Amino acid sequence: MHIFPQSVARLVAAVLVSSQLVACFPAVVGGAAAGGVMAADRRTSGIYIEDQAIELKAKKMIIDNIGAANINVSVTSFNLNVLLTGEAIDEATREKAERAARSIDNVKTVTNELAISEKSGLGTSASDTYITSKVKANMVKENLFPANYVKVVTENSIVYLMGMVTRKEAEDAVEIARGISGVEKVVKVFEYID
Repeated sequence: MHIFPQSVARLVAAVLVSSQLVACFPAVVGGAAAGGVMAADRRTSGIYIEDQAIELKAKKMIIDNIGAANINVSVTSFNLNVLLTGEAIDEATREKAERAARSIDNVKTVTNELAISEKSGLGTSASDTYITSKVKANMVKENLFPANYVKVVTENSIVYLMGMVTRKEAEDAVEIARGISGVEKVVKVFEYID
């Protein structure tokens, strides 16, 4: 078989172009997905990204200052409002975690819901994940408001609801969460827009 120099050049060009397109595909799809989430969110794209940065910085600062052995903390930020959930070994540790979260640039408020107790086990974590997924699924099913308006966090069967919502949307979200089996309590951490 005889391959002409032009055919080789075309083959090499095709391989190079296809490899570049494959590399671009995840970036394009990922960017579109993130854009879709932000489009259905009342936060600006800048605040959305800042919330993610706050979560990472606060978690790192808390663990660095307290130590992973003394605290099990989840940090959730929505419109620069921070929610701390999990367990701390004592009140001093709980307060130290809150101070660390407050020290992060751009944080407006901190709601400290850390419980003073032993760290929860994997069974509790799995149950909490299931409850969160059921609450979100029912929000989609009920279709009373765009589900992305409300952030759902479950810790030890307590559901925390965050978001920028109207009072009606907040009431609807609370009723949906209360209707889920296994939910012991619903806590509103909303920012009202009406």
